[in-house]
This record gives sequence, structure tokens and C-alpha cells, in this order.
Amino acid sequence: MADYDLYYWPVPFRGQFVRAILAHAGKSWTEHDAAEIGKLMRRAPGDQPIAFMGPPVLIETRSGRALSQMPAIATWLGDNLGLTGPDPFERALVAKVAGDANDVIDELTLDGGRQMWTPKRWRAFVPRLEDWARIFEATAIRHGVEADAGYFLGTPEPGVADIVTATLWSTMGDRFPPIQEIVDAAAPRTAALTRRMQATPALDALKARSYERYGDAYCGGEIEKSLRKVLGAA
Repeated sequence: MADYDLYYWPVPFRGQFVRAILAHAGKSWTEHDAAEIGKLMRRAPGDQPIAFMGPPVLIETRSGRALSQMPAIATWLGDNLGLTGPDPFERALVAKVAGDANDVIDELTLDGGRQMWTPKRWRAFVPRLEDWARIFEATAIRHGVEADAGYFLGTPEPGVADIVTATLWSTMGDRFPPIQEIVDAAAPRTAALTRRMQATPALDALKARSYERYGDAYCGGEIEKSLRKVLGAA
């Protein structure tokens, strides 16, 4: 029996943060397909394993405890898997970084595709994306990340904040080279941390599996098509 059940669509996007934390910690999980996710979403909130609107949902198989919302799952896994220290501030920093990552991908997909990208809209967004990269850069510098070494909070081993940061920027940068160029220019230490993290055996293997399962897909749907069009990656 796997350690966890993960309900998320067959794309990287928000679910990739959960997958990366589990992979880094050496945990096993069962992926549930779109039909199973739809069935779970159609239940009344009181009949769901945790009341939720959309995935990801993670269930610990041993205890049956369930959580939704990526930042909450990341914080829980950090505590549960020994990837966050005992200091309450460390826990809060994990939640902050995960919340920032959630905001970035919401903005990158125009709040779940409420609008589509146009060249004009993208040009207006680029300075804001640069600011997001600088926010991660400032956070990294303040908490111990150097140009070629170090992790958040100055810990000797990477934790959830490092995994979330690396997953955010690598998943985007690998699929959209213009975004990688923005991060390299605006946040070089963050880009270096991302590359170090992605070179670890667990995250490198996850990356390979993700490309095997999902191809170049990022978030899917019309919003991804419009993003690829404005970035010239169609």
C-alpha cells in the first residue's frame, strides 16, 4: 500500500509541488485519474475526505487524514516528514513560500483562465513576474541561500521551502524558456538553487517521470495554449 493517495489532474502545475515533496522524502503515492477526481468533487462537502472545491487533495493512507490546498499540504508534509525544523518561524516561512508560489501560478494562468493571454497583456505582466522572482530572491538571500550553495534558513539539508521554490521555477522554466530567462536575470541565486535541487536524484527522477506521463504540458486547457502562443512556444 502506498503512503499517500494524491488526487490531482494529469499535468504538473499545482500538484507537482506535492509530488516533489513526497519524492524528495522517499514516500510512495497513488495517483488518481480525472474520473476519480470528478467523482470525489461531485460528493457533498460533508461526504468528501476533506471539504474542498478542487484538487490537489492528499490523503495519508495509514491514518486517513486528508488535506486540500497546496500551501496547507506543503506545510503539513514539512512537519510530518521532518522537512521543517521545530522553530515556529520556519513553519511560517514554509507557508509563506508556498503561498507565494500559489499566487505566482494563479497569476500566470490569469486566475485559472478567466481571461486568455494576449501579447499586450503579457507585456504588461512581465514586470510583475520579475517582481515575483525578486521576492523569491530576497527571501532566499535573507534566509541563507548563496550563489552556489545553501538552503533556506541556513539548514544543511533542503526543506520544503527549497523544494517548493525549485518546483515553481523549474516547472515553468523547463516548459517556457522565456520565463527561465526572466528568472535567471532577476533572481540568479533562486535560479541556482532551483538547478541544484532539480539535480538531486529524487527530483531528477520525478522530472523524467513527469515528462514521460505529461509531455510538455504545464496547466492544460485554453489558458496554456494562449500562454504558449504569446511566448512563442506553441
